[in-house]
Amino acid sequence: MNHTCPFKTIALVGRTNIPDLRALLTLLARCIRQRGFEVACETQTARAAGLTEYPQLPASEIGARADVAVVIGGDGTMLRAGRQLAPYGTPLIGVNHGRLGFITDVPIRDMLRVVPEMLAGQVVREERTLLDARVLRAGAPIYHTRAFNDVVVNRSGISGMVELSVHVDGCFMYRQRSDGLIAATPTGSTAYALSSQGPILHPQLAGIVLVPIAPHTLSNRPIVLPDSVQIEIQIVDGREMNVNFDTHSFTELQLEDVVEVRRSRYTVPFLHPAGHSYYATLRGKLGWHEQLSRAARCPDSD
Repeated sequence: MNHTCPFKTIALVGRTNIPDLRALLTLLARCIRQRGFEVACETQTARAAGLTEYPQLPASEIGARADVAVVIGGDGTMLRAGRQLAPYGTPLIGVNHGRLGFITDVPIRDMLRVVPEMLAGQVVREERTLLDARVLRAGAPIYHTRAFNDVVVNRSGISGMVELSVHVDGCFMYRQRSDGLIAATPTGSTAYALSSQGPILHPQLAGIVLVPIAPHTLSNRPIVLPDSVQIEIQIVDGREMNVNFDTHSFTELQLEDVVEVRRSRYTVPFLHPAGHSYYATLRGKLGWHEQLSRAARCPDSD
């Protein structure tokens, strides 16, 4: 935890369809400016909120000029900000105005108390990894992007199973018939990968998890690989294939196309409130405390 104050300019980023976005941003901006910080607002956020009192900055200028970005929204808003600001190393503080909120720590009701404390230096910092992904056709790259949560190769809702061939560092691993395959970061292990029976990876693990989606053969199980590897997923058979990067689609994959996945050279700094515990987050979001309470009420009958 750092009790010094390394921040001067604070950028505000928000989910643009929040009904009370203007009011929230105005309250937060006034609160932190009163404490001596300079405030700017991400361009799309400011336009959606009709906020004109503060400088409007695109992502590139936030990366160049802001010391930290406070993101108001759900995990999707945090993922977008992370992808955009990763090349600049801008730290992120997440304020949860969504539903589940695995990576937005600060409840909206506590925003005006906790965010100023964090900006004063009462934070826990950690680095989150991203994935670099390319789509190759006949050996030539046709698309390149980054993913914070996952890269998902899957079929459309109406087509049948697909067959995928997977190589790791040039070595053949397996062919599988399934509805698709997820390659997820530790951050993304609690997203789509978790709902597909994948393991939870602690954010500080240096790994990439591969999770089959509804595999035809039950022996096709999730596997955690070192994040130093390069993964190649080739389309062997199937129709109407998609690849999604944090839910953003690149459509019309063709047979023999290869989706190449590796760890990005960029990381995203997350700032958590003092006393943050990842395990407490899991308990709260996954209802583990409820299971504990039921266990306490219902002792084993053995």
